[in-house]
Amino acid sequence: MIDFWLAAGLLLLVALSFLLIPVLRGRRAQLEEDRTALNVALYQERVAELQTQQEEGVLDATQMDTGRAEAARELLADTEGVEAPRVSRLGKPWPLLAAILVPVLGLGLYLHFGASDKVELTREFAQAPQSMEEMTRRLERAVAAQPDSAEGLYFLGRTYMAQDRPGDAAKIFERTVNLAGRQPELLGQWAQAQYFADGKKWSDKVQALTDEALKADPKEVTSLGLLGIAAFESQRYQDAIDYWNRLLVQLPPEDSSRAALQGGITRATEKLEASGGKVAQAPAAKVAALLKVRVDLAPELKAKVQPGDSVFIFARATAGPPAPLAAKRLTVADLPATVELGDADAMMPQLKLSNFPEVQLVARISRAGKPTAGEWIGRSQPLASSTTAPQTLTIDSPDK
Repeated sequence: MIDFWLAAGLLLLVALSFLLIPVLRGRRAQLEEDRTALNVALYQERVAELQTQQEEGVLDATQMDTGRAEAARELLADTEGVEAPRVSRLGKPWPLLAAILVPVLGLGLYLHFGASDKVELTREFAQAPQSMEEMTRRLERAVAAQPDSAEGLYFLGRTYMAQDRPGDAAKIFERTVNLAGRQPELLGQWAQAQYFADGKKWSDKVQALTDEALKADPKEVTSLGLLGIAAFESQRYQDAIDYWNRLLVQLPPEDSSRAALQGGITRATEKLEASGGKVAQAPAAKVAALLKVRVDLAPELKAKVQPGDSVFIFARATAGPPAPLAAKRLTVADLPATVELGDADAMMPQLKLSNFPEVQLVARISRAGKPTAGEWIGRSQPLASSTTAPQTLTIDSPDK
């Protein structure tokens, strides 16, 4: 903080200089005014002396005029270059008073409205913490300084969990959800902290949080892991295996937690078989559909379209809802282009390519940018959604 206060002090000196310079100039003007008054007094004394000598007959009228003119020239020479006195409406005490009030008020306002604590936190976070306790203290101070920062609250909650403080973590994650919204990841973290805070007892609150998280994102990893733990603790080993298998496929191959998760699945399997049960085989995962299509424009239409016209490319079910199952948007300037349409491009989660056995590819040019109506269109023949061979689609017909 020393460099900060040094910089603030320098800025304060600059501000004070603007207030004190007029005072110093006023003193200089006062000195010049006093010198001028002295010169005038000397002039008047000289003139009086000349008049006395004239009355005594020492000087005649001509000599008197010459002496007076000489005294006037000396007075002019002494007062030449002296500025006219400036009259201040504020008076002399006001600049000095302002010079005192500026630093006092500035310091008071900064201490009240300023962010010295945030400056200090920034300096602290620039250095690596020496321990987990130090990191926790920093995060707590950051949250106190910025209580509306969802990111700061989230990291503090994770830190509390790492320190085996689930009760504190649950409260922090609840605040995070209230600030950032009911995001699946945050709901999963909140549910996990609440479960351990309750002594590993499953509750309606934890169930509601995990249900909400998985409804929004069926792949939410924290909720899947937590449900597996809860199922294992309550000896529902098949459910634990199912949840952990769903979690296992979400983790990348290099993830260090895969080994521990696989070990949990193995232990659940052994306990299930030891109790006379048999592990149910998970249903085969449905292969995600992915269609690759090259879209081009018929030669006779190239002069009739504009480069900025929108091009909508989508797949729709031949027997099913009319809404597109997957869509991409380009412009005429992008053609010809090759795009991929798959389950990841689904307009709605329940309307995926892999859910419909047969689809049709459509490409539409719309100058108004509307996907449902345009000027020109191209359609493919019906094809299986599982098709892997590249397709070609030409826009060649008026859109009717």
